[in-house]
Amino acid sequence: MGTRLKVLNTFKALHRTRTAVFKDDARALSAARIKINEEFRRNKDERSEENIAKMIKMGSDVEAVLRETVMQMEHVGDKKLLLRPRESLLLENVPYCDEPRRKS
Repeated sequence: MGTRLKVLNTFKALHRTRTAVFKDDARALSAARIKINEEFRRNKDERSEENIAKMIKMGSDVEAVLRETVMQMEHVGDKKLLLRPRESLLLENVPYCDEPRRKS
């Protein structure tokens, strides 16, 4: 895959993740869009393959962190927050068991 295509795929992945992570939050969506576009514009004249590869890796890592760790919260009262986790962040709650289950 060509370098330009990798950069474009990273750019698109960041924007897709941004829309999923900050859904229903216009201010965060806008701020993330501006920051992503600003970083890509700032580095658009980079010619070093090594530096481009590092930046692609950094973009992919940022996308993974956003997708796997960021959750939205909303103020619903004076001292209350409402947590709105995405479906992909919810894990099945299985209690710990010292002895493995026997298959029947």
